[in-house]
Amino acid sequence: MPGFEVFGAEEKKEIMDVLDTGVLFRYEFGEQRKGIFKVREFEGKFAAYCGAEHGQAVTSGTAALKVAMAALGIGPGDEVITQGFTFVATWEAIFDVGAVPVFTEVDETLNMDPVDLAKKITPKTKLIIPVHMLGAQARIHEILAVANKHGIPVLEDTAQAPGGKLNGKALGSFGACGTFSFDAVKTITTGEGGMIITNDEKLWRDMSEYHDHGHDHAVNPGGRGGEGRSFIGFNYRMMELQGAIGLAQLAKLDDIVARQQKNKAALKEAVAHLPGVTFRTILDEKGDSASFLAFFLPDAEAAGRVNKILAANGAGAIAFGSNTWHFYPKWEHLLAGSTLAKSGWPFNDGKGKRRVVYDADVLPQSAALMARLLVYQVPVKLSEERLRQITEALNKAVNY
Repeated sequence: MPGFEVFGAEEKKEIMDVLDTGVLFRYEFGEQRKGIFKVREFEGKFAAYCGAEHGQAVTSGTAALKVAMAALGIGPGDEVITQGFTFVATWEAIFDVGAVPVFTEVDETLNMDPVDLAKKITPKTKLIIPVHMLGAQARIHEILAVANKHGIPVLEDTAQAPGGKLNGKALGSFGACGTFSFDAVKTITTGEGGMIITNDEKLWRDMSEYHDHGHDHAVNPGGRGGEGRSFIGFNYRMMELQGAIGLAQLAKLDDIVARQQKNKAALKEAVAHLPGVTFRTILDEKGDSASFLAFFLPDAEAAGRVNKILAANGAGAIAFGSNTWHFYPKWEHLLAGSTLAKSGWPFNDGKGKRRVVYDADVLPQSAALMARLLVYQVPVKLSEERLRQITEALNKAVNY
């Protein structure tokens, strides 16, 4: 990853189709656009790729989460459970619809622990958002079992795992809906952009209208209906240039995943020589999008020593235990309740009363895993020179 590694003539061709019409807006201008609707086409092909009935393109993976939650009816007074190892966007979107994020532990899949999930359910829980983190599968069947027991919908955050599968079924297609990100460093990219997939036609139509200021999409997509509106919305529309790039990138996704799987296997073979190393639990190796290689050392001290040697030899790994974007105890603005709102919202209720307080130490299982975790991002194009450099660095770390 990411998809920009394979930009080429295909993306240019799709972009020129749009520029030749002069229409960048995804709706209307029927005569001028000469039948070209790139976003509409991208939605249909992406949904079909995932085995879903409907796709809704939006401006980002973050917007995808918010639009999906809006359509699911999530709002103030609700609790939404997600995991403590994810990108900040997951819980930012929860706050942005007025709900309160509740965080679970992760297990050695580096995804939501279904056992801890069951402990976090309350009468206020209205949605569960597992994240297929670092390109591989969450325990989605176990998560759905907990959710179904309580009648709670599941929204899959699949931002980092397009192309991933579990026993042949696309990640993102198990729950009520699944969201994806196409930002600059994702497996396939449109620079910015996101997608929601679902089999629920009403949910899709509500998302379609909400993301376009609530416009009536009686004839959808392509037209905006009779300008009637059933509810308020906002603007999260994807533009035609992004849809064009998405089409070209989607056509390359299977090849991207295959190349990443090959490169991940080579990196894993090199890492396996480290004494005491173990690897992340992957539920379905064939369905792994293989965008990251995650491995554990016996303890935090060993992980630190190894990574110091790797970094000194030009092959440092990501230590997510100290990463400020993805791990709960490092989200200083969340823990401090920092906000631009003078009322203190969303941490305060607007009347001076605190709605929620977060404690950095409430996820000890996750903290223990993160402390000894190292991760390599897997490129689509891995040169022999770069593989040799990483291998030599790992060999120097064997006696850590």
